[in-house]
Amino acid sequence: MPMKKFFLSLFLPALFFSAGCSEEEDVLGKQKSNMVSFLERTHRPQLIPEEDYEEGSRLPFYTTSGDAVYRYIDQEDYFNPDRDNWPVVTENSWATITFTAYVFTNSAITGLPDGGLNESNFSRVTMPYYSNDPAFITYFRLAGLTLGVWDFEPLEVDMRDPGIIKGLRLALLGCREGDRVEAYMTYNMAYGDKTYMYFLPKETPVAIFFSVDKVE
Repeated sequence: MPMKKFFLSLFLPALFFSAGCSEEEDVLGKQKSNMVSFLERTHRPQLIPEEDYEEGSRLPFYTTSGDAVYRYIDQEDYFNPDRDNWPVVTENSWATITFTAYVFTNSAITGLPDGGLNESNFSRVTMPYYSNDPAFITYFRLAGLTLGVWDFEPLEVDMRDPGIIKGLRLALLGCREGDRVEAYMTYNMAYGDKTYMYFLPKETPVAIFFSVDKVE
């Protein structure tokens, strides 16, 4: 098994919530409501909750786990007739992923254009707070960031590691090798109620887009 590569913004020690119950529930409630509204109204394609999905309908849907992680597996992958034969991520797996992480702002996230990135379309791409996707090298260079601090190698995740953030772990469980996934998570499933690394405010909801490159 190759040595695992740690990415600090996706792994962290346990955080303890200091907010009062009513305040915490109010923030969580708003974030959940915003995410559900986004997925069912603004997201393209528009999604339905898993409980409303009818077998055979092939309508794109999202699942909910924890408190709360909303996951959408690209419908081309999910409805692939060979998907049942793809290796699945379990609680004991190692999963290699390529990811891009964003602050969720209740609006659509625009990724890299299919035709390539240049100065004219750079401003239309949603700014991630991190990515290990080599396709983003040009983006970060245009943003004036020092590339030496970024690791563009695939991230190897040991699902047994207690340091992985809850939201990413829940989003990975049940995915299959080859899946392309969007995961939206409330702050308590991400970095908690503390300012993280001086650039993510406390109680920040996040979205992590990733591909499952390998499952062992």
